[in-house]
Amino acid sequence: MSTATAIATAVRTFAIDTSHSEVTFQVRHLITKVRGRFSDFSGTIEFDAENPVNSTVNVTIQAASIDTNEPKRDGHLRSDDFFSTETYPTLSFTSVKITRPGGDHYDVEGDLTIRDVTRRIVLPVTHLGTAKDPWGNEKLAFEAETTINRKEYGLNWNAALETGGFLVGDDVKISLQIQAA
Repeated sequence: MSTATAIATAVRTFAIDTSHSEVTFQVRHLITKVRGRFSDFSGTIEFDAENPVNSTVNVTIQAASIDTNEPKRDGHLRSDDFFSTETYPTLSFTSVKITRPGGDHYDVEGDLTIRDVTRRIVLPVTHLGTAKDPWGNEKLAFEAETTINRKEYGLNWNAALETGGFLVGDDVKISLQIQAA
């Protein structure tokens, strides 16, 4: 009779610490760029310290928490012209595969859903490390940046300019600074 030995796994669940994390974006508007953020989001990272490519990530963003520091613009972004937050209250990202091109750099492939449109994207992520805070809590930190085309998610509103072109750019740069505990 053989004896099976259980191997302890290094996978631990970390919750995103929203007080030390941010989800920001920027998009061309006329001839400059508008920057904004989402202030209400949550998520978990199932982190495998021994083999980080076996980790998973799930994030949910409350669309109505969009903030560009201009209340009228924020109201327009919440309307049916853009996020339609009454109909589609959340944006989400769920990882499906993680690869490691080298060092502390990872490509997190996953499904990004905006307005019930789901597209597979690859999010280049840098693992900034782990540390214990003064109270003994283990923290993980990551940063990532990618660009998406807003029209691929049904964010189509725009206004033609008299001089040619359009008011709002199609490409949106998304930046993430994530700390999890």
